[in-house]
Amino acid sequence: MPASAFQIPVYFDYLATFAWALSGAVVALRKRQDIVGVFVLALLTSMGGSILRDGVFLQRTPPVLTDPVYLPLILTATLLVALLRRRIAHLPVVNRLVGTIDAFGTPAFAVVGMQLALGAAIPLPGVVLVGAVSGVGGGVLRDMIVREVPFILQPGQFSALIVLLACAVFLGLTLAAGLAAEVAAWTTIGVAFVARMLTIRFDWRTRPLLDAD
Repeated sequence: MPASAFQIPVYFDYLATFAWALSGAVVALRKRQDIVGVFVLALLTSMGGSILRDGVFLQRTPPVLTDPVYLPLILTATLLVALLRRRIAHLPVVNRLVGTIDAFGTPAFAVVGMQLALGAAIPLPGVVLVGAVSGVGGGVLRDMIVREVPFILQPGQFSALIVLLACAVFLGLTLAAGLAAEVAAWTTIGVAFVARMLTIRFDWRTRPLLDAD
């Protein structure tokens, strides 16, 4: 990645990873999985997007294998949920924490994925796909593992549309408007965060294309 490219602040990266690992571990706990299942779901939720992005699309080594902090961080989240399982399983604060981190983290990781895809000379539709997978791939893997319809495929609060909005804004600002990647990235994160907060505040939702009989 070029020196001028946007990079997620390292402490926010670790905080987002820890929060997403917590959310995956709590889902595993509610599904009555053992400690191995809790760890696997925490790992997939927090790092699944980058694993798919790098391992499948870009043929790079995923950061979970190169940064020595990620696995201990995910293990810590796993052990914390295991130790506090009777208290933490239904705490609303966990969902609120993950939701706030997600509103910032999803567009940020989508931007990083798009930059990597642009650097690999992938055509623009593929750049958007890589960005979307980078942002939401972990949640999709989590839902598939526990045999649920992935959240981005269900009617809900515009989650998939906001990711696509973030991708479109970043590409428009960098490729069409010529803004520096850092400026474009923070603008994109701000737009996506405001859009996400508005959907929550006013409960804007998509609807099924076909109503139930």
